[in-house]
Amino acid sequence: MRMERVLVIGCPGSGKSTFARALAERTGLPLYYLDMLFHRPDRTTVSHGDFDAALGRLLAEDRWILDGNYARTLPVRLARCDQVFWLDYPTELCLESVRGRRGQVRPDMPWVETEEDPEFMAYIARFRQDRRPEMEAILERSGREVTVFRTREEAAAFLSSLER
Repeated sequence: MRMERVLVIGCPGSGKSTFARALAERTGLPLYYLDMLFHRPDRTTVSHGDFDAALGRLLAEDRWILDGNYARTLPVRLARCDQVFWLDYPTELCLESVRGRRGQVRPDMPWVETEEDPEFMAYIARFRQDRRPEMEAILERSGREVTVFRTREEAAAFLSSLER
């Protein structure tokens, strides 16, 4: 399996960043969090143009792991990647994970989540119905092979199979 340019996608709370960090540790690939490109520490966001420019600079590199969905830019990332990992976990697991990380400093976000965001939790609750079909269609059109993990145990087994 060739892994030089990798996408890690999935519902918020699925553990994309945790998986991506473990993958980066095992492969030596540089890891970039799309949330860190898009969000500012004051919880505002950059413009699409600024985001696209920063993403373009990363995509021009020879080796990387990109953690995040951002369906608007998924086609351009798929055109450049050689491996896609999709963490396709149950909704309740994702919701619980987001609840459980509250108050923790994380390398994938420029702020600490201190309270529940009802809008974000609703987005997660509806992800399978609202966002997943769009992502599936984009993936299908790309023709890229996608490795799908349906449980954390499957993802952990894959990571364990990689040489360090």
